[in-house]
Amino acid sequence: MTEIPDDMLLLDGATAPETRRCEIGGGQAVAYTCRSPGKATENEDTVAVIPYGPGAAVLVVADGAGGMPAGKRASLTAVTTLGESLQAAIDKTTLLRTAVLNGIEAANDAVLALANGSATTMTVITIEGLQARFYQVGDSEAIIVGQRGCIKLQTTAHSPTGFAVEAGFLDEREALHHKERHLVSNFLGTSDMRIDVGTTVELRPRDTVMVASDGLMDNVHTAEIIDFIRKGPLANTVTNAVNLADQRMRDALRGEPSKPDDLSLIVFRKPYRPSRLTNSMV
Repeated sequence: MTEIPDDMLLLDGATAPETRRCEIGGGQAVAYTCRSPGKATENEDTVAVIPYGPGAAVLVVADGAGGMPAGKRASLTAVTTLGESLQAAIDKTTLLRTAVLNGIEAANDAVLALANGSATTMTVITIEGLQARFYQVGDSEAIIVGQRGCIKLQTTAHSPTGFAVEAGFLDEREALHHKERHLVSNFLGTSDMRIDVGTTVELRPRDTVMVASDGLMDNVHTAEIIDFIRKGPLANTVTNAVNLADQRMRDALRGEPSKPDDLSLIVFRKPYRPSRLTNSMV
């Protein structure tokens, strides 16, 4: 496994919940990860916040494939390899988009090199000035919402149910309860891994960026997530979303999703700075 770069904020939450905050990319990020309620084995998610020079941030959530050997090793290897690749790219002044794509390819090669059949998802959001872009492999998802709840970006899970929702064959509520919700069609650690790259999204004042594993997305409705993250202190948004997901995982209620799983998320927001108006005197 590669070494963790010194300036990379990494959470693995292997056996206990872990929360970290940092100032990065001209804004604030709060990252959280915990293992599934009652789970005896370690948390298979890995989370990282990685600087790319003084003004850019890379937010990463990777979810080691459940049921496959060494899921944790796969996610941790993928994220640390991406971090190391980005650190090397900064020294070469590589464009961020190119650096992330090369880093994900390197992460895929590193997981394949484990040669133990393991795999992981990986979803990345980059923040560069006022521009955000996603890179997705698997079913960890990203969303950007405005303060009034307008969805500016929402990724599609690489899964049969995710594609069915995108095509209009299922609505989001039906997808949360679908018997094939757990199936994923794209992983790092496979020879046919593919990277879904989004167009750039212009961030406006008070927009909130979130990247999350399916531990959150499979237990909380999108409308509820939006309501949690669109305003208020970032730490509160994380606490509220995690508490609801945890409650549903522990206690299945009629009509609500309940899929115990490791849960990870990162939220990011730039501070609102109103423009200064000057008065002129004639």
